[in-house]
Amino acid sequence: MQRLLQGKVVVVTGAGRGIGRGIAIMAAAHGARVVVNDLGGAEDGSGRDAGPAASVVDEIKAAGGEAIADGASVADWDAAHGIVATAVDNFGRIDCVINNAGNLRDAIFHKMTEEDFDAVVNVHLKGTFNVSRAAAPHFRAQTSGCFVNMTSTSGLIGNFGQANYAAAKLGIVGLSKSMALDMGRFRVRSNCIAPFAWSRLIGTIPTRTEEEQARVAKIQQMTPDKIAPLAVALCSDAAADVTGQIFGVRNNEIFLFSQNRPVRFAHQGEGWTVEQVLERAMPAFAADFTPLERSGDVFRWDPM
Repeated sequence: MQRLLQGKVVVVTGAGRGIGRGIAIMAAAHGARVVVNDLGGAEDGSGRDAGPAASVVDEIKAAGGEAIADGASVADWDAAHGIVATAVDNFGRIDCVINNAGNLRDAIFHKMTEEDFDAVVNVHLKGTFNVSRAAAPHFRAQTSGCFVNMTSTSGLIGNFGQANYAAAKLGIVGLSKSMALDMGRFRVRSNCIAPFAWSRLIGTIPTRTEEEQARVAKIQQMTPDKIAPLAVALCSDAAADVTGQIFGVRNNEIFLFSQNRPVRFAHQGEGWTVEQVLERAMPAFAADFTPLERSGDVFRWDPM
């Protein structure tokens, strides 16, 4: 096996379990020195436990790799900077940040509380900003670096009961694109992955109907380690020209997602009245309206 990350230092947030754990272990197997960050909280983000991160570090070291555990919260600005400082202080540099930390607090929109919304946005979206912003000066100074950010089809397509999660995950897409644009001059790249995989967070999603139960049963077949090859590949120098993209992984499938672009236009030389918008523009656009779909409506075939 080629050690594609030999000599690199990689921070993986939310790396104590699930997808993050798989990425951290595979990155170490490819020669990276890894900061295994995990608060060790419950699915909703509450609580703290150093055990999961320490366990992953032990596993990496047992396989001959180098790693250090970090239990800081990505949602806190100073703590997030401390995560990056842990990498630099212990390994001398930082080359890649994989923003994977997350939580879930699902609720139908009209029942969602401010606390539920803030808790999810603070971990996913602000946490991605905090850790990435802490790494950015190091990447700029060394004119190299890589961000891999976890989005979701809940934001890209849609899902019931996840307004907070969807808003955060779609926000990460905009943030990732801005990072790619702003830091491209320093040879820093930024990409997103929408992962399909069974995890303890997915296990908290309610399954009230037979359709929802069947969908979750399919997700249970998809192990978190399936995401790691793409994440590690994006961190390698061989992917130096890949930036600003949105990928998906579903079992043995890899997807490249489209991004928002105009699909139709209408012009009115003297400007539009309200009546003309309704009489001309909306009927002209109607055939190309995006259906109000959920992820399961788009990905109808069984995972391969």
